Amino acid sequence: MSEHTSLRPARRGDGQAAFDVTQASVCELAKGHYSAEQIAGWMGRRTADAYEAMIAKGLMVVAEQDGRIVGFVDSEPGEVTRLFLLADAAGSGLGKRLLEIGIKNARQGHDGPIKVESTVNAEGFYRRHGFRKVERGYFSHGSGGVPIEIVHMEL
Repeated sequence: MSEHTSLRPARRGDGQAAFDVTQASVCELAKGHYSAEQIAGWMGRRTADAYEAMIAKGLMVVAEQDGRIVGFVDSEPGEVTRLFLLADAAGSGLGKRLLEIGIKNARQGHDGPIKVESTVNAEGFYRRHGFRKVERGYFSHGSGGVPIEIVHMEL
C-alpha cells in the first residue's frame, strides 16, 4: 500500500467514483476470465445513484491515493458484498487491508460465517486470506445482463 493511500468511510458524493472503480476493475482485472459479452453487461442497470444508496447504509470504505478513489469495500452483516480495486492498485496490499475492514464490518451484528461471492479471477485472493470455496454459482447482486459465474466462499 502506497504511503499516499488513505482509507476512510465512503461519503455522499463518492457514488460515481465507486461505480467507476467497479467498472474499470471488471474491465481490467476480469477480462481474462470472462467473455467480452459478460464484461460488457457486468454493470447491468447499475448507476452511480445505486452506489450512493449503498454508501448511505454506512459500511462502505474507500481507499484514496493522491485524492483519487482507487478501491473500496462494502459489507452487510454476514457478507463482504463488494471489493474492487483499480488495476494499478492491485497487488499492493491494499486489497488485503480493505478485506480486513470488510470482514470486520460484516461481523457487526453477525456470529456465523462471513460469505463472499468471489469473481473467478479473485478466488485465489480470497483463499489466501482464509476463505474456502463452498460452491460455484452465479452472481446474485447483479442488475441484469449475461449471467456471471462466481465462487461462493466462506470464512
